[in-house]
Amino acid sequence: MEVIPQSSVIGAEVRGLDLSRRLDGETRARLNQAFLEHQVLFFRDQQLSPQQYNDFAAGFGPLKDYMFAAGMDGFPYITEIIKTETETESFGSFWHSDSAYTERPPKITLLYARQVPPRGGDTLFADMYSLYDELSDGLKAALAPLRAINSASVVPRDEGIYQAVKSRNSAHSNQFAIHPVIRRHDETGRRAVYVNGIHTLRFEGMTRAESLPLLEFLFQRVTRPEYSFRLRWQADTLAMWDNRCTQHYALNDYHGYRRVMHRIIVEGDMPE
Repeated sequence: MEVIPQSSVIGAEVRGLDLSRRLDGETRARLNQAFLEHQVLFFRDQQLSPQQYNDFAAGFGPLKDYMFAAGMDGFPYITEIIKTETETESFGSFWHSDSAYTERPPKITLLYARQVPPRGGDTLFADMYSLYDELSDGLKAALAPLRAINSASVVPRDEGIYQAVKSRNSAHSNQFAIHPVIRRHDETGRRAVYVNGIHTLRFEGMTRAESLPLLEFLFQRVTRPEYSFRLRWQADTLAMWDNRCTQHYALNDYHGYRRVMHRIIVEGDMPE
């Protein structure tokens, strides 16, 4: 197994593994260590059946279905995300961490590219450890006791965006959860900023108007290039990212082409 870092802070390509085969304990331990170190891993040229993909993901913890989308027939934890040739809206084209409005947001998200456009459709990832580390001591102290209300309804859910993922439970768009603004990673012990522009509504005990100046400051810092890594998808690429300490943004720059991705999420603990 070879791990090739892609930037100074986040992202690595893993070579030498065939994920269709069951990994032994030592290999899986090395893979998990690389994952904790780099936060985003990707694997090229993986030929996986739905069952093999499901089994690989399940090795990292219990799988969780997606509240707003039905799974594939026979595989309830695999969400098929499709943008057709005629659609202009894209799924996930905002900086965010997945499902922060749930009590136990995903620990890991996996995405497997089944069909990709000839160009475009990259995904950007940002390192929330580095964002936290570079805040001033005063701001760290101010943020440490704060908790944020994260809601599924901060950004309106355009039905056109969700048609391709078999939208369901739209009545639950008022779903919300309250989490620490600064999250301690349950495996590494490191601290990361845990607010994002499409789910975080306000700080607990404050109005949205009172909260937005500081939230907007944090949202803007997520976009700084020194925290980021850009993944260029190829067919049969599988990527996995640590939802506890990263954010991501799916670029919507491939109108007129079909894109098919299969997503799985691994259940996480309650953020602390």
